Amino acid sequence: MEKKRMSFWEIWNMSFGFLGIQMGFALQNANASRILQIFGADVHELSWFWMIAPVMGLVVQPIVGHYSDNTWGRFGRRKPYFLVGALLASVGLILMPQAELFIAFLPALWVGAGMLMIMDASFNIAMEPFRALVGDNLRTDQRTLGFSVQTSLIGFGAVVGSWLPYALTHWVGLENQAEEGSVPTNLLWSFVIGAIVLVLSILVTLFTTKEYSPEELAAFEDEQAHKAALEKEKIPEKAKLSDIFTDFVKMPTTMKQLSWVQFFSWFGLFGMWVFTTPAIAQHTYGLAVDDNSSAAFQDAGDWVGILFGVYNLISAFYAFALPYIAKKIGRKSTHSISLVIGGIGLISLYFMPDKNWLILSMVAVGIAWASILAMPYAILAGAIQPKKMGVYMGIFNFFIVIPQIVNALIGGPIVKYLYNDHAIYALVASGVSFLIAALLVVKVKDIDDEVKVVQQPQV
Repeated sequence: MEKKRMSFWEIWNMSFGFLGIQMGFALQNANASRILQIFGADVHELSWFWMIAPVMGLVVQPIVGHYSDNTWGRFGRRKPYFLVGALLASVGLILMPQAELFIAFLPALWVGAGMLMIMDASFNIAMEPFRALVGDNLRTDQRTLGFSVQTSLIGFGAVVGSWLPYALTHWVGLENQAEEGSVPTNLLWSFVIGAIVLVLSILVTLFTTKEYSPEELAAFEDEQAHKAALEKEKIPEKAKLSDIFTDFVKMPTTMKQLSWVQFFSWFGLFGMWVFTTPAIAQHTYGLAVDDNSSAAFQDAGDWVGILFGVYNLISAFYAFALPYIAKKIGRKSTHSISLVIGGIGLISLYFMPDKNWLILSMVAVGIAWASILAMPYAILAGAIQPKKMGVYMGIFNFFIVIPQIVNALIGGPIVKYLYNDHAIYALVASGVSFLIAALLVVKVKDIDDEVKVVQQPQV
C-alpha cells in the first residue's frame, strides 16, 4: 500500500492557504513598525516589539506540532489548527490598525502591540500544520514539488501583501495620510482585505484536501522504505507534551545538520529585513546617517518596498524550477548553489552604482529565498517518522527564530559600534552568512538519497 500520487492542482489546493498566511505576514512586516510609530512608539523601541515574532514561533510551533501529531477527529489531523490560527490572525489583522478604538481601556500602543502578538502567535498556529501536511500527504518523490509549490504561493502572497497599500492609494484613490495618531485609510483597508483573503485561502485547502488517518500513514509502503534509516536515528515515539524536550535532544542527525544551515540562513535574512531601508538610504541615496524624515528617505523606503516585492516575485517563479533542478543535481547541491547566489546578491548591494541596479541584486536574493523556504523542509521530511512529523517541523522552527532573536539582540549594537552606523555593512554580513550556510549544506545527510528514492515529481 502506498500514498496516492497527487496531481499538481491537488498539491496547489493543499498549499493554497499559504497564500493568505504570507499575505498577512507581508502586511505585518511592511507596516507594523509604521503603525506602532503612529501610536507613539519610539524608533529605538521597534526592535523590541519585533522580538515578539520569533519568540512566538519559538514557543507556539513545537506545541502546536505536538498536539497536531496526536489529534484525529471528524475535521482531521492538521486542519483544525490552521483554521483556528487563520481566524485568530484575521482578528489581529483587522484590529491592529484600529487599536485607537480601544483607548478608553488601554493606550493604543499597548493594544497595537497586543494585536501584533496575537497575529504572530496565530500565524505560527496556522503555519506549522501546513508544513506537516505536505509531509503527511505526499509521496517521498513528490515532497520537493510540494514544498516548492508552498514557496511559490508564499512568494505570490508576499508580493500582493507588500504592494497592496501602494495599490489602494495610487490605483483606487484611498488616502495614505491621516490625522496624528490615526492610521491612514489605505492601511486600514489593506489589513481588512488581508484578513478576508487569509480566511478564504484557508477554506480552499479545507474543502479540497483530504487527510490520511494515522492508521493509513502507518501502513504506507513508501514510509516503510525509510524504516531502516529512521530506526537508526532512534526517534522517540512518546506522545506527552513534555517529550518535546526529549525530541529536541534526540532529533535526527539530518535535522541537527540542517539546524546550522538554517541558523546562518535566517541570521542573514533578519539582517536584510531590518537594515535594508537605512542601508539603501545612506549608501545608494547618499543620505546622512541621522536623516530619517526627509522626502528622500521616504523615497528610499518606497524603493525598498519595490525591491522586497522583486525578490518575493522571483522566488515565486524560481520555486517551480526547484524540483527539476533538484532531480538533476540533488537537493543539497540545489540549496547550496542557491544560497551562494543569494549571498553574492546581498554583498553586491554595496557595489551597485544606482538604485535600478539593486533590482539585479534582489533577483539573486529571490533565488536563495525560494530555496530556503523549500529545500530544507524537503530534505527534513525524509528523515522524520510520520508520527513525529508535526512536532519535529515545529522544533525545526527553533533554528529559524533563534538566529532572528540573536540578530535582534546584537545586530543594532554591531551596526552602531562596529560599522559606525553604516547599515550597508550589515547587508554585506548577511551575504557572508548565506555563504557560510551554503558550505554547511555539504555536510547534510539526505536520507531520501540514501534509500535511493526517485525525486522527480510527475506533474
